[in-house]
Amino acid sequence: MTSEPPMSDLNDESYFMKMTMAEFERVRDLVSRHFGIRLPKEKKSLVISRLQGSLIKNGFKTFSTYLDQVETDRSGRELSHLIDRIATNHTFFFREQDHFDFFQKTALPEIVNRLKKTGSNDLRLWSAGCSGGDEAYSFVICLMEYFADDYHKWNAGILATDISEKMLKEARIGIYPEKRMTELPKLYTARYFKKIDNETYEIRDELKREVTFRRLNLKNTDVVFKGLFDVISCRNVMIYFDQAIKDQVVHFFHAHTRPGGYLFVGHSESLNRRLSPYEYVQPGVYRKGGHQ
Repeated sequence: MTSEPPMSDLNDESYFMKMTMAEFERVRDLVSRHFGIRLPKEKKSLVISRLQGSLIKNGFKTFSTYLDQVETDRSGRELSHLIDRIATNHTFFFREQDHFDFFQKTALPEIVNRLKKTGSNDLRLWSAGCSGGDEAYSFVICLMEYFADDYHKWNAGILATDISEKMLKEARIGIYPEKRMTELPKLYTARYFKKIDNETYEIRDELKREVTFRRLNLKNTDVVFKGLFDVISCRNVMIYFDQAIKDQVVHFFHAHTRPGGYLFVGHSESLNRRLSPYEYVQPGVYRKGGHQ
């Protein structure tokens, strides 16, 4: 096998492997058909840069031979590795802070009041497209801060799903560079993290136990959950879907949201107010009508 060039060289145009438009169309078709992700033509260089290191390391001379292996691998492992390399996973703790403010100050009190009326302590959250776990753990911190000493009285765990096994592994380990934590109040850092060194922190085990991480393809709307969710957060994920898949996913979320529950999307995203089954609340926040 050919040795892999340094990562700095892999991002250099001079090291780019050749990819024909036909090969790029095969990649586009694979990720669209299996994951609903739309790759514009201008992403070709990005796709090359993210795939070529692995191809070189594993001895593939062309993208065609690599794609042949992906398409003939019945186990699905190669397809999983492909999406691991292509998927964008930019995230950090308390990203888009006003969503967490809304959750703590508005959504959570509403949900708790509604649950108390029904005698339930089952508060259900879903972080869909959880990446490295930053968002899911941010929600756990919000819950622990809100309930304080009464947290143990609530069944308030979080389901966190992602298409990437690589990111799910990172999330379960829960070790983060300091640059991912710049939006965290210092008090939260001290309370919920263990310092490994001057640049690295690990989320405490008591928070890890509150999150269930699972691999899930959002294009698969046949999945069955144990119950409905009070909050679904799918932020900065659907921007990669075409409109038909986005509409399908939104209706899937709606079917699994409790009446009065919320859907959070990214600040750069919006739902069609005329066609969406959710009611608009504020930028990036939508509510399912009705009462439990």
